[in-house]
Amino acid sequence: MVEEKNQNHELIRKSIQNLCKKFPESYWSELDEKKAYPEEFIQSLTEDGWLSVLIPEEYGGTGLGITEAGIILEEINRSGGNSGAGHAQMYTMGALLRHGNEEQKKRILPDIASGAKRLQAFGITEPTAGSDTTSITTTAERKGDYYEIHGQKIWTSRAEYSDLMLLLARTTPKDQVSKKTDGLSLFVLDMKDQADKIDIRPINTMINHATTEVFFEGAKVPVENLIGEEGKGFRYVLSGMNAERILIASESVGDGMYFIDKAVNYANERVVFNRPIGKNQGVQFPISESYMDIQAAKLMRDRAATLFDAGEKCAEEANMAKYLTSEATWKAANAAMTTFGGYGFATEYNIERKFKEARLYIVAPVTNNLVLSYIGQHVLSLPRSF
Repeated sequence: MVEEKNQNHELIRKSIQNLCKKFPESYWSELDEKKAYPEEFIQSLTEDGWLSVLIPEEYGGTGLGITEAGIILEEINRSGGNSGAGHAQMYTMGALLRHGNEEQKKRILPDIASGAKRLQAFGITEPTAGSDTTSITTTAERKGDYYEIHGQKIWTSRAEYSDLMLLLARTTPKDQVSKKTDGLSLFVLDMKDQADKIDIRPINTMINHATTEVFFEGAKVPVENLIGEEGKGFRYVLSGMNAERILIASESVGDGMYFIDKAVNYANERVVFNRPIGKNQGVQFPISESYMDIQAAKLMRDRAATLFDAGEKCAEEANMAKYLTSEATWKAANAAMTTFGGYGFATEYNIERKFKEARLYIVAPVTNNLVLSYIGQHVLSLPRSF
């Protein structure tokens, strides 16, 4: 059984590697220069069924686990690509799978699985709330058979390229609930249908991540698009965080191994003072240390994914996986940049592009300081720091 699973995992890796060969680093560099979305790449992933791996077969997906989803994202990033352009479609649908009703699943999931519609946008963070999600002010007011949305979201990636958005909004004012986590509701918003009531404004960022801020001016969401119970949306979002952490950790593993691969190759080929620079311990040791850190962090990712797929509690492991992999990869990014020296800053070598991308996961989708806080308070039983 274990051998069969390993063979399947290796098949997935090989398939993704072959797909990524059609999209070499030059493809990603050109997109980065233009700040363009990888439309062709995402379409290929969709057509081959890779973005629907977490959707059960009865809804048109392949019904695989978070372990397999992680392998897909890892290999994309290791190839020099950026799976962030499509990763949200994997973890945003988790709330619908776990908390949506059967009618919603039958109506929405097959279109996502086939690629007829994209669920890439996740509307949670707001300018005045930041990481304090319970303080969001976007409202959803019930008006008969629909909710009317007013407010603003920020750091909502891929809103311009998504048909649907998973949206968290207040249905009951914060001062009218007994617990600050109550009164928040989760919706599936049809962005194309409500385009005239949604204003999407791109944010020019350090990396090509299709990031935007979104303004809602009376956008309507049918009551049948409310996920679960009204006022319970915060816990639905939290239930999906473990999947998000594990998948982001997988991307970091892929990025880390990308830097190791590139640094090793360059250190073997680059000759200075009549010897390959890889002979110098000042070059060799940082690469070796980074490799060991990544492999150790990868074990935590694997542990978290195994627990998740078994339906067991994994918040501790998922958070640690996200933290450890992102920190290890940032170390590898710096080792690669040092190995390449001045050439690391030249766009043709791609190190600077991936260097910037790797830095993102130190602060997103949750800053590593909050992960430390979580471990301190919820794992080690230390007093709350905020």
